[in-house]
Amino acid sequence: QVQLVESGGGLVQAGGSLRLSCAATARTRRSYGMGWFRQAPGKEREVVATIHWSGAATYYADSVRGRFTISRDNPENRMYLQMTSLKPEDTAVYYCAATPRTLGSDNSAMSYNYDYWGQGTQVIVSS
Repeated sequence: QVQLVESGGGLVQAGGSLRLSCAATARTRRSYGMGWFRQAPGKEREVVATIHWSGAATYYADSVRGRFTISRDNPENRMYLQMTSLKPEDTAVYYCAATPRTLGSDNSAMSYNYDYWGQGTQVIVSS
């Protein structure tokens, strides 16, 4: 069983930055693919970014590419999402997810491929 805990959310003005962190339990195998997803009020959950267990491959949604950076620290069992140039439309609950599957880029963007989810952290971007 994998447990994921997100932190780092908050209220920020448009144009500002935030860094989200996802801490995984010590039992998490380093070979887990991971990702960040978000869900805004009244909208479907959508992918933000994903990262291969090795960190060698990443995927970004078009809406965040060039503004957000996903990374991971396997020895520390942590994953990060550095968010810059934030926009009001980035407002959502951000979820950390993990999967034992080896996924290609497109499949890594599909939430149904992830078995483990955190409780979410709220990000609010004011205009």
